[in-house]
Amino acid sequence: MARLAQTANLTEIQQEILSTVRTFVDKEIIPRAQELEHSDTYPQEIVDGMKDMGLFGLMIPEEFGGLGESLLTYVLVVEEIARGWMSVSGVINTHFIVAYMLIQHGTQEQKEYYLPRMATGEVRGAFSMSEPGLGSDVAAIRTKATKGADGNYTIDGAKMWLTNGGTSTLVAVLVKTDEGAEKPYQNLTTFLIEKPSGFGEVKPGLTIPGKLDKMGYKGVDTTEMVFDGYQAKATDILGGEPGKGFGHMMDGVEVGRVNVAARACGIAIRAFELAIAYAQQRETFGKPIAQHQAIAFQLAEMATKVEASHMMMVNAARLKDSGQRNDVEAGMAKMLASEYCAEVTTQSFRIHGGYGYSKEYEIERLMREAPFLLIGEGTSEIQKTIISRGLLREYKARR
Repeated sequence: MARLAQTANLTEIQQEILSTVRTFVDKEIIPRAQELEHSDTYPQEIVDGMKDMGLFGLMIPEEFGGLGESLLTYVLVVEEIARGWMSVSGVINTHFIVAYMLIQHGTQEQKEYYLPRMATGEVRGAFSMSEPGLGSDVAAIRTKATKGADGNYTIDGAKMWLTNGGTSTLVAVLVKTDEGAEKPYQNLTTFLIEKPSGFGEVKPGLTIPGKLDKMGYKGVDTTEMVFDGYQAKATDILGGEPGKGFGHMMDGVEVGRVNVAARACGIAIRAFELAIAYAQQRETFGKPIAQHQAIAFQLAEMATKVEASHMMMVNAARLKDSGQRNDVEAGMAKMLASEYCAEVTTQSFRIHGGYGYSKEYEIERLMREAPFLLIGEGTSEIQKTIISRGLLREYKARR
């Protein structure tokens, strides 16, 4: 059989991109990931390498200086990068969600102003929905933008869990505005906040505190974002129309959920690679442990989970590329891939035995990275809610 996680019917360009990225991961990321992760160091040289390859413009249309590739190409690239080090894939994930939201919902002026600079990596994107007092309950957002007599807005409040908060220079922020709508989500607006990179008060009324210390997902910065009388223009509203932010963000999050599935696939692939290599080297009772049925069956289970996760991720991406709604499929892919990733990583850890607990072995890092995917872009419970609603919509009983 072929190696795991192969994708059928790719174009020559897609194959060439993936081959280039895979070589980059093997030569530039995997050999350095342990040291950078353990020291919580931002991988600037690796990021510069991704810029040189044009990865920041992968999905941005050619008319704006990008490569104009599909979501499928993007998530397959993410899978390869996450196989090397998940934090590096996190650097481009939020960037692409913001770029996608601009492509789909931005005004022509916003596209022309931001996308060419995003394609080169000069402008780096991040997005923010969560707040200190809420997570999945997006409609309960408290950060508020108050419209003034001049038509511009004053923003006050605090956002939380902002990936690339310090290194980004463009943040799509979901806040509450007064649109007079009865339903809370119809009073939400996405603002495009351009800022310099760094920490502290980066603009008048806008503060990015220091990095949050995390169990895993090291290297990439995760921060808060505090607004205190920040002045935003009406032209900073994504699409130019307030009250549409919830739909904009949910569209972006569908892309993000397929991305999380891809990251989970990448980690699971790496965990499997490490396990099957170790199982053929480590000997007990006179033979490699891979020849013991207990270990051989675990490898079979791990490989099956990797393959199933990859196929569901590819299906969700292709569906989105076709222009169809993929909320159910993206939710399924994200839920299955993240849960299987945690299981495969744990199985690999157990195969490594005591060495898996040592920081000298790569599996220790994967064990701390995998749990993030269980909660990123919505927990499995949230995915089940989305999936069940979609199923009930599709299979509505006729009375």
